[in-house]
Amino acid sequence: MSAPALPAADARSAAPRSPAPKPRKIKVAHPKAIAVFIVPFAVLFTLFYLIPIGYAIYQSLLVVERDGTFGKATQVFGGLSQYIAVFQNGPFWESIGRVLAFGVVQVPVMLGLALLFALLLDSPLLRGKRFFRLAFFVPYAVPGVIAAIMWGFLYSPNLSPFTALTSNISFLSADLVLWAIANVVTWVYVGYNMLIIYSALLAIPTEIYEAARLDGAGQLRIAWSIKIPLIMPAIVLTGIFSIIGTLQLLAEPQVFRTFSSAVTSTFTPNLMVYSTSSIPNVSLAAAFSVVLALATFVLSFSFLKFTQRKEGK
Repeated sequence: MSAPALPAADARSAAPRSPAPKPRKIKVAHPKAIAVFIVPFAVLFTLFYLIPIGYAIYQSLLVVERDGTFGKATQVFGGLSQYIAVFQNGPFWESIGRVLAFGVVQVPVMLGLALLFALLLDSPLLRGKRFFRLAFFVPYAVPGVIAAIMWGFLYSPNLSPFTALTSNISFLSADLVLWAIANVVTWVYVGYNMLIIYSALLAIPTEIYEAARLDGAGQLRIAWSIKIPLIMPAIVLTGIFSIIGTLQLLAEPQVFRTFSSAVTSTFTPNLMVYSTSSIPNVSLAAAFSVVLALATFVLSFSFLKFTQRKEGK
């Protein structure tokens, strides 16, 4: 008696399966040439980035002890005692809150202006693009310290050429000096962020614009519905750079200390790190730096994840 014929599907399932092909190993051509380009970067990255970070963490775990009041100071392992002092330091957290308030206002204004200027440069309606491109970018060519000195003179009632304004509005007072510094930072870095966004705009294929014009879209519609969504990664990148720069604010407040008594040694976190290391209390300054670096990482990463979640919806 012959065995009953199996259905086609059962016959395929009963047939012996051939083993899955092994993934092919991609042979890297010229590995020594690749190493020649990677090794210099790896050496410099290790020497000037990883080792300083490791040394800062090591310093933050040390404390200074003295034999008597005027005895010789020696550094010994103190565990997390410096970090306990950091979290109990009220002025440090007040400076963190101050720069966060600074960033909530200044960063959107700066990136909004950078986006507006980049869209203007990319618009076919604008004439004299070379002039405006240079005019928007020139402030970034001015070093931050020089820019702060220049604006400090402009804000000072006795030195400013705009005495009618500065004599009535005290830009260097405790209430306004933070926003006077925000104006300096915005003036300097709008051109830098504009250049990043404008470079992303230049990478968009012109065929997309032509198709939109055939559909009857105007320049405003193209900018809102096509350009801004396509350059969103560049805007996010400038946002991350701006968050990092906000928490690292140092040069402008340091210069403004010579113009205004409202800017103290604890005005910003980095200014507090600098002042603490000058006492000198290097270990506590290192602990401040480590906590500030972690806070910067958390804020930047949270901003990145938030924007990615918004784009995924």
